[in-house]
Amino acid sequence: MAQRRVKAFMLMFIMFLAPLAGCFGEADERVLDASALTIEGSGALQGGMWQQITLSANDDVAVYIPYFIQDPGSMRAQNGTVLDLQTSERITMNILFPPRNDMIVFFIDEIGRTDWPVRPADISWKTWLANPSNGSAVQAVPNEDLGGEWPWLVPGNTSGEAAIPIVMETVRPSRADLTDADGVGASDGWVNGRDVYEWVDFIADDTPCATCGPDGAVGYLDRWIGNANPSYEHAITYFEGVMQGYGLDRVEVHRFQWNTAWAVNICGYKDGSVYPDEWLIFGAHFDIAPPVAYTPGAEAGVPGYGTRHGAYDNAAGSSMVLTTASVLAEFDARRTMVFCLWSSEEEGLWGSRSFANDLPDGVTVSNYLNLDMAGVNYPGDYALSVYLGPDGTQEAVDQTGMFYLAEWIGADALDLGYEMERGREAWLESGESPLWGDIYEDTVAIYESPTARSDHASFQDIGVATLGWNGLVDGYPCYHRECDTMETMIEYMDTDNSTGINNLVHSWDIVTWWAVYAFLHMDQTPVPNEL
Repeated sequence: MAQRRVKAFMLMFIMFLAPLAGCFGEADERVLDASALTIEGSGALQGGMWQQITLSANDDVAVYIPYFIQDPGSMRAQNGTVLDLQTSERITMNILFPPRNDMIVFFIDEIGRTDWPVRPADISWKTWLANPSNGSAVQAVPNEDLGGEWPWLVPGNTSGEAAIPIVMETVRPSRADLTDADGVGASDGWVNGRDVYEWVDFIADDTPCATCGPDGAVGYLDRWIGNANPSYEHAITYFEGVMQGYGLDRVEVHRFQWNTAWAVNICGYKDGSVYPDEWLIFGAHFDIAPPVAYTPGAEAGVPGYGTRHGAYDNAAGSSMVLTTASVLAEFDARRTMVFCLWSSEEEGLWGSRSFANDLPDGVTVSNYLNLDMAGVNYPGDYALSVYLGPDGTQEAVDQTGMFYLAEWIGADALDLGYEMERGREAWLESGESPLWGDIYEDTVAIYESPTARSDHASFQDIGVATLGWNGLVDGYPCYHRECDTMETMIEYMDTDNSTGINNLVHSWDIVTWWAVYAFLHMDQTPVPNEL
């Protein structure tokens, strides 16, 4: 009888274990998939806008985030992170998704992983996911910021083995009062091309106004540098006030004696909280070519060499400096960010040379970004040049770090992989000169420039690695002429499938975002001059 009871007990025990056996087996064979992580925003995920999202772990999981985030400890922007989350753990973060690419991707894997795959610089995550056999790796390392909490990403030493992608889509916010013809697709976000368009339109507005200023116009015309030129002085006072309104730490008007004339620069400063004596500078010249002599070949009615408006050269660049300063003033930067409107570029870079050669004791410039004649380019029928330097050999890329950064931003955040490939082919075939004068469709060329015809030369001369943007230059018929107006730019940017206004807005959206992304990267990790 006792033996029967033992057998009955053992049978019941085995039956009890049967349903549990599968659970134990599943635990041993657990395989992560995309359901291990939930990603949610307060509404739709937005491109080109800082927003809060929440990561919810449905399993123990490591999460690789390849986008700009704001560290909760330092409150500074950093280029991605890796977070280990326990089951049921939730983390809320401030994140910036790409402004011109509606596909985003997170990667997950077993908790504790530190090395992760990274796409090549010249293709997007979307393109890479279709063939993830190439690329390299990044590694999560301790945060180097004072008070920083989330790991930084640095180049890794492995090949970056596969991880589980979570692919999602974003929507770019836009203004309700605009249409496609007005550039609605690039009309909202942290920065946007429509804001730049409206700045240029205002600066170059020649509507008569007897009470607006010495130029007799609504805008700010006649910005010729000269001793006490009242129109230039009027513009200096106005834009000094604009920068002060952005909440920068200080705005200064620098006056330098150059030969018999004064060079006058307007610079706004956002002091760095970690490396205040390392300056990261973003600049464009505000002066325009003065009417000094008749130019052979000029159109009938053009008064000579020079212009009153200077819409393309260089209200466009100045407007992007102002737009960039307005948003970056919000951030606690590691390095001092300086936003300058230079004078006397047309006379020989007097303003930027004076500034670069007279830095305060102990101050160095980590990087310089330049904007001069950007706008009449892609997505119009002309090339967008993304030039870097200084160039050394003229045979190979010397500034490999700057080249990589320019491609990295352009390929994914701006979704320009195809256009960049066309630009690479155009550069290899003919070099820089045709890019500044000929018609090129769907072309964005990133290259090390053998020439330095603008203010970036002043900073290359003191050993600084630079990055800049421009469109059509020598091929622009209104270069340094009275027809350099907003109306001419709109005309030149008109294409078969889009209005000139829409193309201009998108052009300025691309360039301004490129500059802002480069600024955020360079604040965390400056790009050294490799010569």
